[in-house]
Amino acid sequence: MKRLLAGLAAAVAFAAVAATPVAAQDIHIIVVSHGQANDPFWSVVKNGVVAGAKDAGVQVDYRAPETFDMVAMSQLIDAAVAQKPNGLIVSIPDASALGPSIKNAVAAGIPVISMNSGSDVSKSLGALLHVGQDEYPAGKAAGEKLKEMGGKVALCVNQEVGNAALDARCKGFSDGFGGKVTVVPVSNEPADVNAKVKAALAADTSVDTILALGAGTAGEPSLAAVKESGLTGKINVATFDMSATFLKAIAAGEAAFAIDQQQFLQGYLPVIFLANYAKYGLIPGGNVPSGPNLITKDKAAQVVELSAKGIR
Repeated sequence: MKRLLAGLAAAVAFAAVAATPVAAQDIHIIVVSHGQANDPFWSVVKNGVVAGAKDAGVQVDYRAPETFDMVAMSQLIDAAVAQKPNGLIVSIPDASALGPSIKNAVAAGIPVISMNSGSDVSKSLGALLHVGQDEYPAGKAAGEKLKEMGGKVALCVNQEVGNAALDARCKGFSDGFGGKVTVVPVSNEPADVNAKVKAALAADTSVDTILALGAGTAGEPSLAAVKESGLTGKINVATFDMSATFLKAIAAGEAAFAIDQQQFLQGYLPVIFLANYAKYGLIPGGNVPSGPNLITKDKAAQVVELSAKGIR
């Protein structure tokens, strides 16, 4: 009985310590994403992270590999785990490559939230929740809309082939579109995108639709390729994500629409959630969908200014 009482007393003492709120300034959160520094999309995510850190009053480090490199990213996650932060935020473009590192973080007692990519595997890897959009349904919705606009032959311009989230977008687009869809693999370099899209248009003059998977990386160069090929007004061009330039093209009627997944929230909300989890043990009970939201001509002009400011 004495041993039992002693054990209960120890358990109560541990619970009391665990329940003690952590001061905001003592909370350290690390973000590891796969987004490259030259990608405007990820600069908005980082802006959300910075805003979240400021609003919550916590310390946050943002890290990413210089290129789309899963080995380098897994090493960044491992290094983060070694620092024993109060929370870890990760994107999961490749679960097989990053899964072991994420599971190690969870096993080390570090709360993990995934964002942007990995909604389908987040829970199985031990993450508390995911903040982002479901990519396949978003791609399918884009395909259905572009089919409704008369599309029959399309290009899906993918700047990160091998990224499960982007591959799912193309698959969803193909299924929703119903017509012929050709995936055009490109890099993050605008000149490369422009050249490959122009080559694809020259190779198949029946193309009437283009879906790019990133506004600044693939969408803008695709629009330029269409214009330089003398096909503006003859090809519907849409994109995932937003940039001020692409939004202006939508407002001018030169592009069809953009799919906004509100990536600012993908950076912002996980920081707020983990800060509150460290301080009070509070966490949402499930995934938080940040998109998709379809930005068409009637809405584009309203969000150009916010996009230029790095918020939308």
